[in-house]
This record gives sequence, C-alpha cells and structure tokens, in this order.
Amino acid sequence: MQNDAIVKHLNFGADAKNKVFEGIKKLTKAVGSTLGASGKCVILENGAGKPVITKDGVTVANSVILLDPVENMGATLLKEAARKTVKEAGDGTTTATILAHSILEEAYNAIETHENLSYRDLKLGIDSAVEKVIEYLEKIAKNVSGKKIDQVATISSNNDPVLGGLIGEAFRQVDETGIVMMETHDLPETAIEKIEGTQYEMGLKNSHFITNQEKGTAELNNPLVLIVESKIENIRKIQGVLEHVIKSNKPLLIIGDTDPQVVSALAMNKVKGNIKVNIIDAPMYGISKKDTLNDLALITGAIVINEDLGDDMDLIQPIHLGKCLRSVTNDAETIIQVEERSEEVDDLIKQVEKQIKETKVPGLVIRYEKRLARLLAKVAIVKVGANSEIELKEKRDRVEDAICATKAAIKEGIVPGGGIALLNASESIKAKSTGEQVLLDAVKSPFRIILENAGIEDYEPPKVKGKGLNVVTGETVSMVNSGIVDPLLVTKSALRNAASVATTILSTDCVINNLRVNEGNR
Repeated sequence: MQNDAIVKHLNFGADAKNKVFEGIKKLTKAVGSTLGASGKCVILENGAGKPVITKDGVTVANSVILLDPVENMGATLLKEAARKTVKEAGDGTTTATILAHSILEEAYNAIETHENLSYRDLKLGIDSAVEKVIEYLEKIAKNVSGKKIDQVATISSNNDPVLGGLIGEAFRQVDETGIVMMETHDLPETAIEKIEGTQYEMGLKNSHFITNQEKGTAELNNPLVLIVESKIENIRKIQGVLEHVIKSNKPLLIIGDTDPQVVSALAMNKVKGNIKVNIIDAPMYGISKKDTLNDLALITGAIVINEDLGDDMDLIQPIHLGKCLRSVTNDAETIIQVEERSEEVDDLIKQVEKQIKETKVPGLVIRYEKRLARLLAKVAIVKVGANSEIELKEKRDRVEDAICATKAAIKEGIVPGGGIALLNASESIKAKSTGEQVLLDAVKSPFRIILENAGIEDYEPPKVKGKGLNVVTGETVSMVNSGIVDPLLVTKSALRNAASVATTILSTDCVINNLRVNEGNR
C-alpha cells in the first residue's frame, strides 16, 4: 500500500520574493479593478460552479486561489490585510489590497536603488510615515450627519443614489446611533423596516450555532430567552427548560456563563436537529453585569435566574423565560429585536437619564450612558430585493458595504474621497528617510488606480487641498461638497493593515511550501 508523504519545497532570496510578489500582483489586479465610481464588476465562479457578479472587494479577494503554491501564499498574506480591515471598519478591502501591493513595490525599488538599506530602517520609516499620514487625515476629517450620511452610503454602494438614500434614511430613523442591519426578501423592491431592539456586545461561542453560513451568523426567529447570572455547570441543571422548549417547538436563546461541556452538548444537539439553540456569554463581572442582565430581562420579559431565586436552576419554570422577535449573533455582538418597548423599559430610561444628569463622577456617567444606549436602541432593517438571484447577490454585497462604511463614517467622520485625502497627505508631509518616502509614494496608488479604471490619463490634480476629479462628470470639484468621501476609519484601518502586512513580507527571505510526492516513487 502506497502512502502520500508531505515533503517541503524551499525557495530562497530573489526567487522566493519574486514568486510571492507575483501572487500579490495577481490578486491586486483582480481586486483593484473594482475601485472607484468607474470600477468594473468581476464575474467569478462560486463553490457550486455558478457565476456570481460582484464589485465587492472582499468577495473577489476570497475567491482567488492561485495554482502556484508560493504565489498563492503571497495572495493569502495580502488577504489578511483586507480581512482585518473589514473586521475593524466594515469596508476598505480594495484600498488595503492596493496599498499593501504599492508599499511592497516601492520598497523593492528602494532596496534595488539604495545600497546598504536595511530592512529595519525601511520598516521604521514606513511605520513612522503611516502615523504621520493618519495624523494628517484626522486633522482634515469632518463629522457626518443629515444628508452627508446619504452621500457616504451612495459612494459605498457603487454610486447608487437610490440605495444610498434608503440607507441614509435607515440611519436617521434610528437617530444615527442605533442599529442598521441588512436582510434579503422575495420582493423586487428594497425597503426599510424599523423595529425595537438592543445591541449586546457578546458574540458567537461556538461555530456549530451558526445558521447562516454565508454571513457567519446565528439567527433565531421568535426564540424563548433564558437569562442566568450564575454559571451553568451541568446540562442536567437546565434539562426541564430544554424539554419545555422542545415541546413548544421554539428556539432557545441562552444568555449566561456556561461550562464548555454544556456548550458542546447543546451545539451537538443543534447540529443533529434536536433543538434550535444559541448561547451567548454574560458580561464579565460586577455591577455592570447585573445591570446588563436585568436590562436584557426587562427588554425580553425574562426573569434573571440568580441568588434571589436561590440559584436553583431546577426551579426554572416556563414563566421565567422571556421572548423576543429575533436574535442575530455574529463574532462580535448580538442584536436582540423585540416588537415594542414596554412601559417598564420606558420608566427605566427616565431613571437612567436622571442618573446621568445628577452624577458628577465621569466613570459612572460613561456607565450610565452605555446603559441608556442599550435601552434606547432601535433597529432599522434594510430589506434588499431584486429581480434575479444574481442581481440580489450583487446588490446585497453593495448594501452590506454601504451600511458598514456609513457606520464607520458616523463614528469617526469623513475625508475627501477618490484617493484625494491620501494624495494630499503624501504631498503635505516631508519625508525624513527612505522608508517614509516609500510610504508617501505608495499612498498615491488608490488615486492613480481610480483614474486608470475610468480610462483617464495625464490628469494633474489641483493644488487646492480637498479638490479632485469627479470621474463620472469629468469635472474638478471639492470632493466633500460633492459627496465624494471616504470614512476616516476605513482609510486609517486600510493603511495600517496594509503597512503591517507589507513590512512583514519584506522581512522574509525564504518560503517553504508543501510538495506532495508518492512515497513509492521516491
């Protein structure tokens, strides 16, 4: 019987560098083609062999797997910058990819040009310039409110003013500080639905609880809610609750600390189809924990299982369970949606507002403000519709990007779009080292690629800061006033992550990849 053994193939020096960089170039070319108002769509084949049309950078990046293993390692490393940017800011995949490629390209050119240029000095210079660029961006950033929200959403949804207007309206309906989510529905139109709900900063405990594989979320419709303050150490402790839930044929949302064995047991039962369940952790400790659990209990109509009930879970009755309209849990948070706010919640809101006014201790004010936000939270759902599955997938990607970008813009403000903010930064900062010059040259690349995608050559940007080219109309305009903007958070995250990945790749001189050979043929 012949066995396959995994042996290693080694690449060194220039050969390793060139192959890794070739993979990076290929990925950047595919992803970069989507950048800007004139960016193109990409047709890709999904796992089932069906064509998917998208302009979403992260979808394009995730679909790229290169035949050459070393090239593929380069592409995979670049994806990490993109993924981290999306996780931090919700958007910016394409920008992060382009910047990382450009930093590497400029760095390699600098190494060839300058003798005795050490990697350490190069990295220090790049890192220094990143912070200088970010400092510049933070100074020019402007707050976002009102119709500016529509402009951000429009740009991020591939310059679709209808979608941009809908998303902007969704944020205004929840006072710009609430929660905006996206769902699909069977109707061709895209619409907004507003519901009461709250945001809870605890995410997935186990991947087996995921119900929507594409979004990586655990979603429960009309679940019963069990809230426990003390730790659930044995599944037998909640056996009665589980039997009641199974008989009622309803899902169960458990909020509380649970032993890993309990989590595993429930996850396996969920996979087998015995029960629809999701578990999320309680807050870590102290008064905040008690406040949060009591708030969630008030919102859902549950009774917290705690020392007041003797911590005896055997005494849990159906009356102790709450309910909600829907719960959605991702890696970072859980959204709990309810039909309407109760009078008890309204009374507590008034009480917390009074505490904020009367409290002089800064730490307590922050705690009360967080609690108020939790109680006041409202959810607006953008229900995306289309005339075909292909159109729906493409539109959904755009709406998801736009919602994330708009959240980022509201959080930290906006800067001129179209690559102008980074271009202005590069022209306003004087390089004090080769590494700094590498970074300042590299940040011009998004502006250059936006022009390339629009088929524009030999355009000289105006000397006035904040002005640039509207590639749709061909006019030189004030970018912010014209609604061509980027969220500051997205731009900062893309730059930091791109520089981090690029400098890490620069430090490598050897690539080792798996090479499968048949032991019998060796």
